[in-house]
Amino acid sequence: MLKWKRSDITLFQSELYETNSLVIESAEHVLVVDPCWLPREVEEIRQYVSGILGGKRLLLLFTHSDFDHIIGYGAFPEAEIIASRGFADKSLEARETILEEIRTFDDDYYLRRPYEIAYPVVDHIMEQDGQEMIFGELRLTGYMAPGHTNDGLFTVIDLPGVVIAGDYLSDVEFPYIYESSTAYEATLDKVGQIIAQHPIPLLIPGHGEAAESLLEIECRRAAGLGYIRSLRAAVAAGDRAAADQLITGCAFPRNMRKFHRSNQELMQQELLYGANETADFV
Repeated sequence: MLKWKRSDITLFQSELYETNSLVIESAEHVLVVDPCWLPREVEEIRQYVSGILGGKRLLLLFTHSDFDHIIGYGAFPEAEIIASRGFADKSLEARETILEEIRTFDDDYYLRRPYEIAYPVVDHIMEQDGQEMIFGELRLTGYMAPGHTNDGLFTVIDLPGVVIAGDYLSDVEFPYIYESSTAYEATLDKVGQIIAQHPIPLLIPGHGEAAESLLEIECRRAAGLGYIRSLRAAVAAGDRAAADQLITGCAFPRNMRKFHRSNQELMQQELLYGANETADFV
């Protein structure tokens, strides 16, 4: 679970989907990002945090509301919660759907958690690009990141120097588009602007390995844009073979094909809505 520790940044990675959780320590605060997945993994993070917390203030940052990213919320009842406006304003119906996904996951694998399953109550809301929140030595700058979901958040922390990307810019996943391909595209376009303002070479995605150079971040951004634009063209042309070719050689293909197919179906609907015509991928 513990993957690496570098000065004040500690990265934990679940064995499920290579999902990343982050702990950042400063003189007065401990910041935890997306603690997950399995009960023992969440407990490992909890114990680590308890060991360094002392009298410090505990902050919990959520990059977005996918159930796997909020599943450890209840293990940190004393934490102050940071998230986007979209996350905070999620409807009661949408919240219940997310919580039911957690319950279903735990039931499927006979998992018992020693804490309550609940949707996070947000104390500090990021509402616009470039908004800053200062917690002692920690300066957090938020950027709205819709596309994967409608409530995604990029967060830049200049000291110790890390960009927290949520479910974007992964080296193991192509773009998983749950909300909007055009919004996802715009978010990837925004990455260039973020890095220009904050030239930090360490980026932590929600899944997979950290990017550890500005060149690697740009390569991932370009790859994501290339996938979206090529898939959109293939869907518009009704070219199923060209669409399927886009994930040739991807990791874990038996699982990832379903996300690729979901992306195709979403783009069908976008094209249908905009032009009243689409290719048949069903």
